[in-house]
Amino acid sequence: MVGITSYGAYIPRYRINRGIVYKAMGWLNPATYMPGEKAVANCDEDSITMAVAAGMDCLNGVDREKIDALYFATTTSPYKERQVAEIMATAFSLRSDIRTADFTTSVKAGTTAFLSAIDAVKAGSAKNVVVSASDCRVGKPGSAQEELFGDAAASLAVGDSGVIASFEGSHSVSYDFVDHWRGEGHVFDRQWEDRFIRDVGYKNFILEAISGLAKKCKLDVKDIAKVAYPCLYAADHKGIGKKLGLDPAKIQDPMIDKIGYTGTSNPFLLLVAALEDAKPGDNIVVASFGNGSDAILLKVTDEIEKVRGNIRGVKKHLATRRELNNYNKAISFRDTIPLEKGIRGEIIAATAISELWRSRRQIFGLCGSKCKSCGTPQFPAQRICVNPDCLAVDQMEDYLFSNRKGTLFTYTADNLAYSVNPPAIYGFVNFEGGGRFWFDMTDADLESVKVDMQVEMTFRRKYVDEQKGIHGYFWKMVPVIE
Repeated sequence: MVGITSYGAYIPRYRINRGIVYKAMGWLNPATYMPGEKAVANCDEDSITMAVAAGMDCLNGVDREKIDALYFATTTSPYKERQVAEIMATAFSLRSDIRTADFTTSVKAGTTAFLSAIDAVKAGSAKNVVVSASDCRVGKPGSAQEELFGDAAASLAVGDSGVIASFEGSHSVSYDFVDHWRGEGHVFDRQWEDRFIRDVGYKNFILEAISGLAKKCKLDVKDIAKVAYPCLYAADHKGIGKKLGLDPAKIQDPMIDKIGYTGTSNPFLLLVAALEDAKPGDNIVVASFGNGSDAILLKVTDEIEKVRGNIRGVKKHLATRRELNNYNKAISFRDTIPLEKGIRGEIIAATAISELWRSRRQIFGLCGSKCKSCGTPQFPAQRICVNPDCLAVDQMEDYLFSNRKGTLFTYTADNLAYSVNPPAIYGFVNFEGGGRFWFDMTDADLESVKVDMQVEMTFRRKYVDEQKGIHGYFWKMVPVIE
């Protein structure tokens, strides 16, 4: 049996009410108004950091040594040439003898990557594959996309053992349908006429893909527990379900009013939300949209209860939210307007590429060492034990700090250091099980920061060297919110 063995999700903590966006820019185009709110990535988040967060959620309780392929899907990679899947593999501290690949240029890329993972496991070329989809899309100020787009990521683990939802079949349709596009050198997505997208795109492609899947799998609509599919337009989303003959209760909430349309990660997020409420024996259909559609049928197994307690998924991330009530701050997070950075903010030290290679497991994987003689964890990795009562030499083994919680030992709030989200907060973390190091803190209000508060690690962007086109990443601490 081949199928999904684990799942995970990540939704940024910031939410902005669309009324705030409309109040700031609705004067330009009053027809853009949309109800609800959307998820906004913090200033140190992008499609890579969110994919790592979703992957960490998915890999909780999974033996990482058994992962032998990692696929990443996005339309908003910070790099045109540099494989993101490999950055993620290093962040997860996966083996180096694995296959990695990036899938891109279509918001259908996530389901395409998933089907490729299924094919690899069925063919026997891989036993366990992790697929992550993530997008951080930027809408032009005053456009409908600015209100519509939300930021999020989701991950699925695919394998042939411990399957929680078996793969039963798929049906794909592919068309060069230009509903939206983003050319070389363009920051903002451009969209064609809404009526054309609705009537020619969504209403045809999703119906064609799901109907083709039902015919191929001999699936009757009454045997489906949940169907998850995207559509930008609420009335047409309901209309597609009606044409499929679906009971409204069987249609997965598209979460446009809660998160926004999250591009490549959208089908995965809807699938994760469906899995959170599923019971063994349920048939779940998930479909994507973008240059056609992929429709996939999964059957939930008894194994699903074994992973639920390990995963934050969609529900816990939806419950973990902070209001962002400043439009100017939101667009500053995406570098949409130039900001005065001051002398400190203008200086970015050159990235030492050779040292980045030598210390890649330390920087991307937050991998330190643990003394085999006295058991003391330490970061950075050492040859000589830091324990003055031990001082053993070359008695170290690798030790991951990235998946460990800790408590805040001491901290500083710095209003002089440049930050898009001031003040810059940093401090020392005492890790559970031992080890201490200093980190920047993110996703926190200064008023809520306290000594001894519980924190955990999150992979974030440290800087962007715009002149050299380098994005620097490391781990930061965030308050633990259960």
